Amino acid sequence: MLLALALALAAGDGFEGRVQAAKALERKADGKAWQSAMWDRVGNPATDALKDCIASNAPADKRPFTLVADVAADGRSTGVEVRPATPVARCFAGQFAAWTLPVPPKAPAPYPVEIDVTMDP
Repeated sequence: MLLALALALAAGDGFEGRVQAAKALERKADGKAWQSAMWDRVGNPATDALKDCIASNAPADKRPFTLVADVAADGRSTGVEVRPATPVARCFAGQFAAWTLPVPPKAPAPYPVEIDVTMDP
C-alpha cells in the first residue's frame, strides 16, 4: 500500500498522479472514514450543484468526468481540476472549490481527494 502511494506521489503533481495518490489514500481505513464524512457533508450539495450545472449548460455534455483537489488542514480545497474539462465539469469544480470539507486525516498535506462523476444520459 505504501509503495503504491509512494509511486503515485513520485508521479508528480500531474492530474493522473494526483488521482492515483488520492485513490491510494481512499483504500486506507482513515481515508474510507474521511470519504464517508465528506459525503455526509457534501452529498446533497453535490447533487444539487450537478443538477444546476447541467441545467445552466443545456444542452449539457454529460460525459463522465473526474475531479481532483487538494484539501488543506482547514478543509478548504485548492488545485481543483477536472478532466475532461467540459462546461458541466468546470461548473461543478467551481461549486466544489467553495465548500468546506471535513478536516482530513493526518496524511500528506495537503490531502488529495478524487471524485468520479457519472451522469444519466
